[in-house]
Amino acid sequence: MLRAIELAKSSACEGEIPVGAVIVKEGKIIAEGRNMREQKQNALSHAEIEAINNACKELGSWRLDGCEMYVTLEPCPMCAGAIINARIKTLVFGGYENKMGSIDSVVNLCDYPFNHKVEVYGGICEEECTRLLHNFFKKLR
Repeated sequence: MLRAIELAKSSACEGEIPVGAVIVKEGKIIAEGRNMREQKQNALSHAEIEAINNACKELGSWRLDGCEMYVTLEPCPMCAGAIINARIKTLVFGGYENKMGSIDSVVNLCDYPFNHKVEVYGGICEEECTRLLHNFFKKLR
């Protein structure tokens, strides 16, 4: 999670909403991602999607069996769906997202009877992850 927080901080420095994600397999980080929507002008460039794309390239497969994802913010519907479809084993997230959170806050896509079940742990390093977002939006106002 500490690396995901570092990535979120670098996103904030570049004017992106501070969200970072890493994917781990067998105890080793195999892929990283951070928000890049403004830089790429692409609605799909969320930290989780960037990390999943990089992990698929690294493993040469769309199936990320046995992988864990660490992300600083509860995933939105798009990212939650991607996590399920990529067959990620475990999701660990920091801050809760009360407007778009699709793992716990607004809806829990992991509770639906899809053919893959993700293990979820929320609120990890929540205070630091939430503070990053709060400070970013405070500066914008």
